[in-house]
Amino acid sequence: MSNKLQMDQALEYHASGRPGKIEVVPTKETKTQRDLSLAYSPGVAVPCRAIAKNKEDVYKYTAKGNLVAVISNGTAVLGLGDIGPEAGKPVMEGKGVLFKIFADIDVFDIEIDEKDPEKFVQIVKSLEPTFGGINLEDIKAPECFYIEKHLKEQMSIPLMHDDQHGTAIISAAALVNALEIQEKSIENVHFVISGAGAAAMACVQMYVAMGANPAHFTMFDIDGVLHKGRTDLDEIKQKFAIDNANITLADAMKGADVFLGLSAGNLLSQDMVKSMAPKPIVFAMANPDPEITYEAATEVRDDIIMATGRTDYPNQVNNVLGFPYIFRGALDVRATAINEEMKKAAARALADLAKTPVPDIVTMAYEKKQMSFGPEYIIPKPLDPRLLSTVAPAVAKAAIESGVAQAPITDWDAYTIELNKRLGLDNQLIRIIGAKARKAPKRIVFVEADNIKILKAASLSYDEGICFPILLGPVDKIKKMAEEEGIDISEFPIINPIDDEQDETRSRYGTRYYEKRKRKGSNKYESAKIMRDRNHYGAMMVEMGDADSMISGLTKKYTSAIRPALTIIGTKPDVKRIAGMYIVLTSKGPLFMADTTINLEPTAEELADITLLVAKEIQSFNITPKIAMISHSNFGSTESEEAKRMAKATQLVKERNPDLIIDGEMQAWLPFDQEVMKENYDFSSLVGQNVNTLIFPNLTAGNAAYNLLNKVGGCDLIGPILVGLNKPVHVLQLGSDVRSIINTASIAVVDAQLEDQQQDKSCKDGIKSSAYWQKLKDKLGYN
Repeated sequence: MSNKLQMDQALEYHASGRPGKIEVVPTKETKTQRDLSLAYSPGVAVPCRAIAKNKEDVYKYTAKGNLVAVISNGTAVLGLGDIGPEAGKPVMEGKGVLFKIFADIDVFDIEIDEKDPEKFVQIVKSLEPTFGGINLEDIKAPECFYIEKHLKEQMSIPLMHDDQHGTAIISAAALVNALEIQEKSIENVHFVISGAGAAAMACVQMYVAMGANPAHFTMFDIDGVLHKGRTDLDEIKQKFAIDNANITLADAMKGADVFLGLSAGNLLSQDMVKSMAPKPIVFAMANPDPEITYEAATEVRDDIIMATGRTDYPNQVNNVLGFPYIFRGALDVRATAINEEMKKAAARALADLAKTPVPDIVTMAYEKKQMSFGPEYIIPKPLDPRLLSTVAPAVAKAAIESGVAQAPITDWDAYTIELNKRLGLDNQLIRIIGAKARKAPKRIVFVEADNIKILKAASLSYDEGICFPILLGPVDKIKKMAEEEGIDISEFPIINPIDDEQDETRSRYGTRYYEKRKRKGSNKYESAKIMRDRNHYGAMMVEMGDADSMISGLTKKYTSAIRPALTIIGTKPDVKRIAGMYIVLTSKGPLFMADTTINLEPTAEELADITLLVAKEIQSFNITPKIAMISHSNFGSTESEEAKRMAKATQLVKERNPDLIIDGEMQAWLPFDQEVMKENYDFSSLVGQNVNTLIFPNLTAGNAAYNLLNKVGGCDLIGPILVGLNKPVHVLQLGSDVRSIINTASIAVVDAQLEDQQQDKSCKDGIKSSAYWQKLKDKLGYN
């Protein structure tokens, strides 16, 4: 390529943007011959020449700046020990997934069949041209110390042995906060450490770096206390050796302030915990069984703060709180190392984050009404979406201040925005709703089961543990479609309402329909006949308790799909009309919008009803609704009837539920520009609030808004979600894809959980309980 324009185009094609920019490793067009010539020969020669002239351009024209290697030799895999590199590969692959999910870092996992530390060092060192960072994993001690030390000396990219330093960083953050709550100083407290492996030694060194006194540590390994008479201690362990060779764990625990366990389960007795100093701190982090259970420790000490490595106890010390964000910050400033200053910055950032108000989306994920800084919340939860934009900048700043950053960041606000884009905050709500659905799966009737999208969604929803599908439609056709597509529906009931074997059920359903509709134009014959229609049959299954929820509408007009639910299930006793709500998934979080599908020109009273219904639905996700009532007017700036209607609706909602955060009327952009709000409308209750709910004056406005955000703004949608029905029924958008159907199924299950808090229809022994399915099949007359 001799033409300068062509050369510039080739460079632009391969440019990845400097690390820290959201366009790192963008998707490139490869649709034409020209695209291919830029991607490979002859165009690829241009960036090759550029990098040859300036090696640092490798970060500009390749994926190196966002690529981390997770490297192991499989000698210390989880609690399984030396099981070899092949057996350790699933762990390394899983680690790569976590890097991508939590920090948008690309990963190659590399399993090396080499136990000689020096040879291992040379192999890893040779990979430096490919990777922007190295995460060492599951390498046994003491070799791991030698390997990390020599690689850090010989390489100029970020490198960390996470088994050591990840645990140290997270536990240090927890320790700082626990000490604050217990009103103790790190310089004065006395530590007992059970375990002297890689993680334990990294922890004690980290605590010393944070201010602890090395003379205040009593450490134990499998051979007993670390004392000065032992000849098997390396240089680091010798620093923590004590004079007394005869002290036992029970002796050391008397009067101790802090216990750290990284050893084996059930080593610590209740008597040992009783003997500790007032306001003790116990980090029992052996997995899967801690040194002492949370229940046992708290039973004998009501002044204790405890952390473990388990998800089912408060204060889980989980390395995923650290490594994705530490590497993100290091990569984004092209740090030449991960040094002590960066590790301490990560620990302090985690500790500080735990003291801030916890987002609703986090409390929802962990099914808590409230979380706040205290004995049972000393470190953030892994699903907190703020971790990336909190820890990564702290690490990046520390790298800059300590002199190891090669590409300093100057605009930190812009960097935070880029980090949130990487995280994809739009996906957080979906993950959390799915997790809540899986806690108590429900029975969902899929009305259009002879559609391949529905079959796939039903199968995947079942496999993901979201729901128990019941399929409606021609039995033979559905089975044939499933067989052709390789979809396993062998455990699903399949019901065709028009089949003769459904006569008895149709009759029972028809009788119920007649009782509900006999004074509304339906006779007995019509009532029985209408049950041959799948939408009516499915709605009646929900009404009669033979299913918990229904999903329809993929191939039908919206009105045709919703009418049976209205006539059979009806609205809740205190609800006059239903409404349709969409969840718009934006990079800043979910946005709830209503009414988008049902009410053409609602009155002020109807708008108030809709708002309260939507607020209740949002609250079911453990999210606090913050509502803007949308108009073309801002707080009386115009006198139109529509503006007055929205203002009146706002007032009615405030009167009926004074606790709701709501204001209006206002233009749609206003609540998202807090600077304008503060300067011009400081009286508004939405000043300083992250608005997440928009109520529109009519169907046209709501419908146009969500469609524009979807088609022009590129936002994904969940919905429409019907609110106000007496039992959960959801109508899909025409042409919804499989993932959208699964998302709707998750919403349907969460709604059904609220309807049946007893959960006696949920499978308590796992999603694939054959006993449950047989009982369900027998009840429905399906064999």
